[in-house]
Amino acid sequence: MAKQLNLLSTGQVITTALHTEMQRSYLEYAMSVIVGRALPDVRDGLKPVHRRILYAMHELGLTPDRPYRKCARVVGDVLGKYHPHGDQAVYDALVRLVQEFSSRYPLLAGHGNFGSVDNDPPAAMRYTETRLAAIGHEGMLTEIGEETVEFIGNFDNSQQEPTVLPAQLPFLLLNGCAGIAVGMATNIPPHNLGEVVDGLIALIDFPDLSDEKLFELIPGPDFPTGGEIIGDAGIKEAYTTGKGGIVLRGVATLEEIAPTRGSKRRTAIIITELPYQVNKAGWIEKVAELVNQGRLLGISDIRDESDREGMRVVIELKRDTNPQEILQHLYHQTALQTNFGAILLALVDGQPRQLSLRQLLQEFLSFREQTLSRRYSYELGKAESRLHLVEGLLSALAHVDTVIEILRQAADGSTAKISLCSRLNLTQVQADAILAMPLRRITSLEQQNLQQEFAQLSEQIDLLRRLLSDRKELLKALKKDLRSLKRKYSDPRRTKLVPFTAEIKKPEEKGKTRQSAAEDEDSPQSSQPAEAAILEFTQRGYVRRIQPNGKKPKADNGLNDHDFIIQTQSTDTHQDLLVLTSGGKVYPVRVGDIPVITGRSPKGTPLITMLSSTAQGTQEAVINRFVLPENADTTQIILLTKQGRIKRLALEELANLTRRGVTIVKLKDDDELLLSQFTTTGKHLIVASSNGRLLKFPVNDEQLPIMGRTAMGLQALRMLKHQQMVGCVTVNEQEDLLLITEEGYAKRFPVSQLRSANRGDLGTQYLKFASKTDNLAGMVGAIASGEIALVTNKERVLRIPVETVPLLNRDAKGESILQLNRDEKIITVVEVR
Repeated sequence: MAKQLNLLSTGQVITTALHTEMQRSYLEYAMSVIVGRALPDVRDGLKPVHRRILYAMHELGLTPDRPYRKCARVVGDVLGKYHPHGDQAVYDALVRLVQEFSSRYPLLAGHGNFGSVDNDPPAAMRYTETRLAAIGHEGMLTEIGEETVEFIGNFDNSQQEPTVLPAQLPFLLLNGCAGIAVGMATNIPPHNLGEVVDGLIALIDFPDLSDEKLFELIPGPDFPTGGEIIGDAGIKEAYTTGKGGIVLRGVATLEEIAPTRGSKRRTAIIITELPYQVNKAGWIEKVAELVNQGRLLGISDIRDESDREGMRVVIELKRDTNPQEILQHLYHQTALQTNFGAILLALVDGQPRQLSLRQLLQEFLSFREQTLSRRYSYELGKAESRLHLVEGLLSALAHVDTVIEILRQAADGSTAKISLCSRLNLTQVQADAILAMPLRRITSLEQQNLQQEFAQLSEQIDLLRRLLSDRKELLKALKKDLRSLKRKYSDPRRTKLVPFTAEIKKPEEKGKTRQSAAEDEDSPQSSQPAEAAILEFTQRGYVRRIQPNGKKPKADNGLNDHDFIIQTQSTDTHQDLLVLTSGGKVYPVRVGDIPVITGRSPKGTPLITMLSSTAQGTQEAVINRFVLPENADTTQIILLTKQGRIKRLALEELANLTRRGVTIVKLKDDDELLLSQFTTTGKHLIVASSNGRLLKFPVNDEQLPIMGRTAMGLQALRMLKHQQMVGCVTVNEQEDLLLITEEGYAKRFPVSQLRSANRGDLGTQYLKFASKTDNLAGMVGAIASGEIALVTNKERVLRIPVETVPLLNRDAKGESILQLNRDEKIITVVEVR
């Protein structure tokens, strides 16, 4: 039998609280991720893995003038010497350093398949080859050495690696960086080299340069894939505070397609540039999906004609389609317009800091000044040492006969060295150099070369001492280096800067590697005055904006398409439309961002596509939409869930929302928001269940107190088995109530007939069904001159005037108001407003 292992028999057992150990361990892990993996250094703009790749390639001698070497060799060296992690992680980092569509100024040059904008994967590392790019070699590694930057031991102390590379350009801004650490993230956009160098030189000449002047020199990011930046509000915010949302759009032009036999001339939208890091193939697939779902109308064909010369995606439009309207839909519903959430976060002295543009540039200039000082100090030491030796050699040549005599008479080298030092007044270092001097140095040509070297060294030493003693001279040299690099590597700006206009909508946010970083930023405000607008909402979730003085579109009701207008609201373009979803969240949509209906488009825009990507990804349904009323301070909103939870929320809680929305009711996992109603204190609320039970109670603080956004709510009605909530209405005693069953029976009666009770009671049976299989389908407040719309499970829409439904008392059964087909039943009852 094996002997049990006793691990506690020796040593000391230290009792530690679990929460203390967890806190310490988690903090150590978090700092390891922040400092050693996910965030770049503000000085060279690199994460540790990128720095190790570049240094390993420098050690391999993979300079731009040398042949390419297999990526597998580079990855192997990086893993074995400096980066003990997965090989795929290192290769992925190497690939990004090569990709021209990922880096504005790639630091590596590649030979082979390194992926594409269609998100095609790169070839395996055994097939691809790489070497240092010219800008990566000159801008990062030409000054490498222990004399310019600090070196530390690697993971097993068998090698030395640099803590930072002596970057001559601020690559953190030039190529940007994205990374997610623990509790923080960075997302720095790439910039144009010429503009950044101009900004650096301006800060050197004028340290107190205003932000306005600096932003003129560096007007905005410059992405490798081009595109257009809309407006400068997000740029200025990011440059000033270190965080901001930058609206980025693809480049679209219109072309007339030549007619073929049997067809007429048509218009096409040509996409030549997509926003940064948008997958072209995925974007085309998304557009095709929207067309197939009927959420994007007017497109007849889409095809990719991209080649080695550049991108070209052709979207053919149907006849009589407004291209500008289609473009607006593409901006709103696809990634043709995105939001780049800039977060200028980097490591400064080993600590993460969110920096402004000025601070980023100043940190680089400080590092560059320090690097040059160390480099010049090292070069000065080398030049002085060499000058000392040359002086000794020249002294020996001036007394060559004496030197020969000393050498002839000396018994050995040590004796000769002592004699040289005493008779010619030389140091031991100079004496050693003379003893090691070959005889050819005695020739007149060699003497002349030594004289020239002495003069050059003296001049070099004077220059280096002047650079080190005078900061102005040092900064002049720094500017000279910057201008030289600008002449070699600068190129024209690729991303255009376009002024913001009211028609341009802020797009949905991305997921947060760059992603959630700026999702809570508000849309850019238009400088245009507010314009009146009429919003129309349909049963199937579409929204249409109509200008009051514009031409009203045809097909107002859309009955042929099984859709109809259920609500019309007058507002202006500066207001926010609040959209409630079944997940218990509310999202704002600026009215001015909703496309204006000007042509033959009866449906409008799906309202769900106007929300953020977070809302669209949850597949939540829109249950209500409204603009805050003028009396919002005295109005509340009633929220009812499918499981019968009800709460009253002050409308003041919904003011000044950000685009990512807020939760206004806490839901259980299997519950969802059913409907909402406006109300005021003093009115009555009626809730109804599927078995025909109604419960009326007053709206006051005793029955239904006002709650906060995170509250779950109270039970509205005591639910019986197999019973479901159908609806609720806010009514006055003088109004009528209308009930509709699934099998087409209806009953209208005065609200005053229904006795008042307490919230949470069982309710009163107010509808008797003609069959056991029938259930209550809907309940609405009935206006005699109004109209209700009924939608069946067969997608049939029926409209019934309220006055055709007779007034009945409590005990009366409902009357059949329409004839349904077999297996057909009413599933939705809507009051048309």
